[in-house]
Amino acid sequence: MRPNTLAEAVERIRAGAPQDATLAEFVDTFDLAGTSLAQYETIEDEPALTQNERLDALVGAIAEYLAKQRRLGRVPAWVCDPARRLAEPWFTASSPSDAMREYLTFASPAEFASRNIFTEERPLRRARGPQTAKV
Repeated sequence: MRPNTLAEAVERIRAGAPQDATLAEFVDTFDLAGTSLAQYETIEDEPALTQNERLDALVGAIAEYLAKQRRLGRVPAWVCDPARRLAEPWFTASSPSDAMREYLTFASPAEFASRNIFTEERPLRRARGPQTAKV
């Protein structure tokens, strides 16, 4: 069962659910919400801080990115909390080369880069497409 809100996703992660899968499930919930208001409601409530600085910054970036990319007309105020920013750069690629670091620095969306998170240019994309019948 997918988390209904970003705050719920963070609670599940704190309880031991796998971070990547849980956040991906949340993005599906967000994308499947029927209206802009319903989408905003999935990011409106502030997730609890977790003492995991990367996760805390990441959820701030996710909420701001989704609100701006989907043109919801507003961004939750909680994303501006200084606890949602990293002091040191985090390159999400594992063991990135200098060239990869340069690329990620250039490609990262502002919502992530402003939090010192450097990732690919479309960090929340999900593999989706038309379903084909299995033979």
